[in-house]
Amino acid sequence: MSSIAPVWPALRDWSETRDTLHLWTQIVGKTRLALAPMVNHWWQVPLYVSPRGLTTSWMPYGTAGFSVEFDFIDHTLVVQRDDGRMWSMPLAPHSVADFYRSYMAGLHSLGIDVRIWPMPVEIANPIPFASDETHASYDAAAAHDFWRALTQASRLLSIFRGRFIGKASPVHFFWGSFDLACTRFNGERAPQHPGGVPGLADWATREAYSHACISAGWWPGTLGSPIEEAAFYAYAYPEPVGCPTAKIRPAAGNYNGTMHEWVLPYDAVRTATNPDATTLDFFQSTYEAAATLGAWDRAALERDDAVRAKG
Repeated sequence: MSSIAPVWPALRDWSETRDTLHLWTQIVGKTRLALAPMVNHWWQVPLYVSPRGLTTSWMPYGTAGFSVEFDFIDHTLVVQRDDGRMWSMPLAPHSVADFYRSYMAGLHSLGIDVRIWPMPVEIANPIPFASDETHASYDAAAAHDFWRALTQASRLLSIFRGRFIGKASPVHFFWGSFDLACTRFNGERAPQHPGGVPGLADWATREAYSHACISAGWWPGTLGSPIEEAAFYAYAYPEPVGCPTAKIRPAAGNYNGTMHEWVLPYDAVRTATNPDATTLDFFQSTYEAAATLGAWDRAALERDDAVRAKG
């Protein structure tokens, strides 16, 4: 293990690149949605942090398969078939419409023909992919910093996930909401979700929240959100009474009443003396607050402290 502290890059003003990249990931993510077998809570559709960026992982296509990866080191989009064939295109400033056309043509050149619904989801006032000439920015350095922040968040969410022995999601990147998440469940059915997520059918939201859960994650901020800056977050569904006034750690964390989520600014972590401890304390304290208020059977769901201490 290196003694060098993990890199927590500052996320500069990269909103135009962020919004363009959000839409590019939706195009690729919808490929996985179209091909992968259904898994509870839509766990078959997210992307995953990889050693070079974000990947779909292996996806089935007939009796064969392929993967798609956003490479934020060489700044290319790479499609690899499991017969050795591959196709790539540069990640550079070009419109969503151009990206969509080039990507679909690239898949076709490899003998892959996939039909996706060509509209963004979870975005207000969406523009069809094939018509979107508005979003066309790509700052390579900003995209690389975004990925480096994702690697740190993924690493800590993985540690946190290991403390739980109940049902828990992978650490995965949802391209609809453009955030990294890990979710814990207590096994109980949840009341029907009211829906109302912009650009997302209510039945899709209800599948995601079919069971009681406590989620933690990181997102890079999105325009129009009550929190437009990068932040770690945590929430429970259904939300137990008492969450807004529950004591959590660290002091920089707070409860956002509009979002019904606890929020810890990314910059508070990045500039902390011990970013790892700060983030894990936030995850743990928010989980403890929600699980206790929600009367979860914590003794049956959590790994013993002595076992955890041994790594």
